[in-house]
Amino acid sequence: VVPLTSRGGVVHLNSATAAELERLPRVGPTLAARIVAGRPYRHVDDLDRVKGIGPATIAAIRGLASP
Repeated sequence: VVPLTSRGGVVHLNSATAAELERLPRVGPTLAARIVAGRPYRHVDDLDRVKGIGPATIAAIRGLASP
């Protein structure tokens, strides 16, 4: 998986595959699956309802992800 920061672009939380979500910082296979299961999202901040995602992870992906 090529990290998003080296490829550019934005990951769309509501349509990205689990593999695409894994390009986000701090997101591995388990968190990617939880993000997919928790859809839909209206804001990146909505990720705080996903188990294992806290303020540090949200801050790390802000600007790299959108609903």
